[in-house]
Amino acid sequence: MRIFRVIAVLSLLAVFATHSEAQQAKSQSGVQKKPAPFKWVNELKGEYPGVSHATFESPSMKIDVGYCIYLPPGYDDAKNRETRYPTVFYLHGGRPGSELKSVKLASQFHEHISSGKVPPMIYVFVNGGPVSHYNMPDMKNGMGEDVFVKELIPHVDATYRTIGKRAGRGLEGFSQGGRGTTRIMFKHPHLFGSAAPGGAGHSTEKRISEENGKESENLIFTPGDNTYDLAREFAKLNPRPKLPILIHVGTKGFNYENNLAYMEFLDSLKIPYKRLIVEGVPHSATGIYEKRGLEIMQFHAANVGAAK
Repeated sequence: MRIFRVIAVLSLLAVFATHSEAQQAKSQSGVQKKPAPFKWVNELKGEYPGVSHATFESPSMKIDVGYCIYLPPGYDDAKNRETRYPTVFYLHGGRPGSELKSVKLASQFHEHISSGKVPPMIYVFVNGGPVSHYNMPDMKNGMGEDVFVKELIPHVDATYRTIGKRAGRGLEGFSQGGRGTTRIMFKHPHLFGSAAPGGAGHSTEKRISEENGKESENLIFTPGDNTYDLAREFAKLNPRPKLPILIHVGTKGFNYENNLAYMEFLDSLKIPYKRLIVEGVPHSATGIYEKRGLEIMQFHAANVGAAK
């Protein structure tokens, strides 16, 4: 009888463990049962080195849109008043969007720039909109990609001393932001001199491609608007724009295998890229930056140029 009780207890523990792992995966991917209500402007709480919060009025929506911006040491010095800086736009993970979601990475950016290991660069933390970084034409104020590409980028170039052209502009993101980075870099390769998608859920993007835009019953994209079909269209361009790509992912992340599969897919299209596989790191942009973030920053610096 005691043996049967032990087996029953072990079975219950196994169920709870499985449930816990599922909840952890949801937490790591940014998926929440009851996400906070979406807002285009979110208050920055806490202090991060070099970071400030700002807004601009969206020409299309006629409302304010928030973003956070990291300005490197020396930006405000009188001796640098004519200096223009490379700029990397960072796309956060999770849904819905918020300009605050990845801002803690600024501490890593500041550390490596302050040490002189990479040249000074500006980093912009983007609010991705209600369906992070994706356009939803049937949703009110739901064109997250267009607000970023057509409105935020020109605003930043007009407001700060950026280089202001493709050769000085990078794109990066993780998880949902990695998906957004991959879509946007292939759709708008003329805008970016470097792109570093990380931890993207390419298995979901593959299903969207195969099911005519359907991610779920309640979320359907324009057919062709996914990381697989957009890569196919990019591969057909002649001449094909030069687009330095760095794909990064942790070996313990739940998107690790589908990132490897996506790299094989890019190989089949003869689209060049570099890979950064981070051993032992789960689905975490912070974890990747703690171990290998300097290499990602150096990749951008090598491709979008030193401060001018």
